[in-house]
Amino acid sequence: MTLVVVLSVHLVVLVAFCLSVTGQKATLGLANGFINLTTPIFTIQLVNDSQTLYSLKPGNGSGAFDFIPADMMAKRQYNGNVHLGDISYRVRLAGSNSSWDSGDSFTSRHAINPLAVSGNTLAAADLSPALPQDALVNIIRRWIVENETLALHFDVTNLQNVSLEIGALGAPLEFNNIFTDRTAAEVNELCSLFDPYIGQDAGYVQVTPLLGTLPPLLVTPAPDSPLEGWRFIPEDTTADPFYQSQTFEGLYEWQFHTLAYAENEWAQVTPWNAPTSATLAPGETRSYGLQFRLAPSISGIEDTLRAAQRPVAVGIPGYVLSLGQEGKLFLNYISESRVTSLHVSPSNALSWTSNQDASNREWRGYTLTPHAWGRSRLTVTYADGTIQTVHFYVTNSATEVIHDFGSFLTTSQWFDNSSDPFHRSPGVITYDREANAVVRDDPRAWIPGLSDEAGAGSWLAATMKQFAQPNAAEVAKLEVFVNQTLWGSVQNSDGTVKKAVYYYQPSLVPQYDYPDSIDWGNWWSWNQAASYEIDRAYDYVHVTAAYWSLYRVARNYPSLVKVHTWQWYLNQAVLTVARMTQGDIGYADDGLMDETVIRFLLEDLKREGLTANATLIESRMRVRASIWAGERYPFGSEMAWDSTGQEGVYAWSTYFNDSTTALNVINSIMAYEPTVPHWGYNGNARRYWDNVYGGKLQRIERQIHHYGSGLNSLPLIHQFEYSLPSSDTETDDDMYLLRVAYGGLSGPTTNIDQDGFASASFHSFADTLHWDAYSGDYGPNFVGHALGIGTFIVKHPEFGWQAFGGDVLSSSTSTIVVVTTKDTLRRRVFVGPLRTMFTLDAGVFSQVEFDSMKKSVVLTITAAPEGVSTAASAPKGRLVVTQTAVVPGVGLLKPSGKFEQDASAWVIPFTKGSATVTLH
Repeated sequence: MTLVVVLSVHLVVLVAFCLSVTGQKATLGLANGFINLTTPIFTIQLVNDSQTLYSLKPGNGSGAFDFIPADMMAKRQYNGNVHLGDISYRVRLAGSNSSWDSGDSFTSRHAINPLAVSGNTLAAADLSPALPQDALVNIIRRWIVENETLALHFDVTNLQNVSLEIGALGAPLEFNNIFTDRTAAEVNELCSLFDPYIGQDAGYVQVTPLLGTLPPLLVTPAPDSPLEGWRFIPEDTTADPFYQSQTFEGLYEWQFHTLAYAENEWAQVTPWNAPTSATLAPGETRSYGLQFRLAPSISGIEDTLRAAQRPVAVGIPGYVLSLGQEGKLFLNYISESRVTSLHVSPSNALSWTSNQDASNREWRGYTLTPHAWGRSRLTVTYADGTIQTVHFYVTNSATEVIHDFGSFLTTSQWFDNSSDPFHRSPGVITYDREANAVVRDDPRAWIPGLSDEAGAGSWLAATMKQFAQPNAAEVAKLEVFVNQTLWGSVQNSDGTVKKAVYYYQPSLVPQYDYPDSIDWGNWWSWNQAASYEIDRAYDYVHVTAAYWSLYRVARNYPSLVKVHTWQWYLNQAVLTVARMTQGDIGYADDGLMDETVIRFLLEDLKREGLTANATLIESRMRVRASIWAGERYPFGSEMAWDSTGQEGVYAWSTYFNDSTTALNVINSIMAYEPTVPHWGYNGNARRYWDNVYGGKLQRIERQIHHYGSGLNSLPLIHQFEYSLPSSDTETDDDMYLLRVAYGGLSGPTTNIDQDGFASASFHSFADTLHWDAYSGDYGPNFVGHALGIGTFIVKHPEFGWQAFGGDVLSSSTSTIVVVTTKDTLRRRVFVGPLRTMFTLDAGVFSQVEFDSMKKSVVLTITAAPEGVSTAASAPKGRLVVTQTAVVPGVGLLKPSGKFEQDASAWVIPFTKGSATVTLH
């Protein structure tokens, strides 16, 4: 192991560093040079005066990529700007109820006192000059290398002659998530995003370069340094590079203890982990720290954790479970430290039994049974005292979630006021859960205006729900909405779509009572001309989805529709897409949220033999795909950086066999959609600004299960479905894609509360931790869920036969695998070893039997989902079989017996509401 320590002073930049465009005095000390360090894994620069990280590059540091925003540091060199190596704390006299004494190293920054180093210590400093003058504790910071691993340690010493209680201790993490003033290429090639696994001693933070192909950084705890809490750090938002903005989300703090916050700012919430404190006797020192590692790839993060002897948890199908569904949890930790106890909070949330699914003795398997709706925390204690927490969310039974959702949308959110001057009635409108009332007025015109994502979201979800689980009463209402409000109010007769039907212009609606409590002076309080603009392509896709979903209902459940034929709905969808791509609509050449629906539409046009319309849509999509094929980063949108465009770019790149662009999309999504043992972050694609435009609590923050979750999971699940199985044609090697995708597809069910209201997203800040009160832009999230969810039967390389979205009834080692479907729709079943997708246009799957020796499948199909009395019964089953990849010895399976085909679907007659079909 070679360690190189060099102190360098860059006098040429002295003047530039000292000047401040904000008028503030630079206090970080950039002008006084850097300490250059080399470890076996990283090339490092510390600021000489503060010994905080200035640069952290993999390898020899010769490349441009840096985990730290060194090129932005001159804009972040002032008091209040946090850097990696800083510390914050709250302490008080032990045994007292006095207020906490707070301090940190960044509010009033002064040059620290460097200390002599030797052995494996690279740099050390006494932080006293940067801490409050009356600090009750002293903190020594050490940068060290242990076992070739870079580590950061804080030694906290009690300076008093009485015991002290440490109620909070946090290490801010600064990584290069600053997109301000960067090109698309610079953002993708230089920047990273980071997310936590708030799992106590097993916790970690993964820092993933946006390119998706560079090694990610893992921040793991040193001994006795749990990731107990995750706190957003406020900074000044007014100065370049504009902290807490759309181009700079902001930074977070790893918290070792959180009791002081739990007693104050977080007193009204249930934190992710039980808050703790620590007691220091007079003169006692306690050490906390972080370790820094590189994983070879994003999908290799868990293997890196295992190699580092960190606890690893794998949940199947993830960490979102529904009542009546089993889950699996597999734990892996050093073999000599067995699991000694499991504990769940709330105590009635889950129960568990051991299972023997794992073929490798390093894994300990459990079968989980959920019992109570909502959040829960499973605490695992290992023999060496290590604590791991795994965070679950339990929903109502899966089909009941969808039933309640549809009912709420078409009752509580049904707006029926014939005198409404904005022609929003009748229809499904945005809802405020805190007020328990529809949102008739909001300064953001689109929210009560039935367009954009936050205004269209509710009716979009209501119509897509009918594709997922049709209901006669709901369909009847939505047909009226489409005939009277969508067509003619939201959408004009030439196919164009308004940006909103609501506006603020009192002179045009003198009888309307605009609330005086609203500030109407912002740019988004559009007048009629602005609302009636037709130049936003995103709005057209939602309209297309509504028509397409009702086409599916009319085609497969014909008795439910009364107003129009299925041909009318299909033609309206085509009209909308054609108008969107006519050449004069803005953003039409960007990837659009929920536009996977357009690909479904194209496939249906081909199935129906409507060649002219299919050719039109295909030709318009080809033009867009050809544009993307010529771009390395074709993910543009209205925003400087976004996770919206990837879905559409992938859909058409794969359709037109552009595998290079499709793989770029997959890599991009992998960089911002993680899998961790936490229901909120697992499969949660990065979104952090949309609450400003669609939420009731308007704030820049990491959003949990905003619509990015459902939509970005569609490319991932498709990529898994169409990937080749391993050489033995049975085992699925690449489970990472499936795990991330299923986490993102199941995440949208957590947004739906026990009565059926769906929130736009969950607020992740530690002082909030609750669902936003607005329904807002939840609709696209449900589109992703409805188009991608299903039951996926796979043979895991370590856990044997498993079902994502179902319960495996047979032994995991059996050659015949029997699975009951438990997902919300029960319309899609994927059998991994066959690379075959079974899809129902009408009816639902209840059970699947796969014979892995004969390569045959037995499907049990019913007319309606069990337990939902109001769900429409299909007159006949309509089964589509798709082989997604060539498997040696396996062709396209067909039903045994005589069945007719209609529009590429096998028509399955029911006997007393069910049928059993064998396919070979």
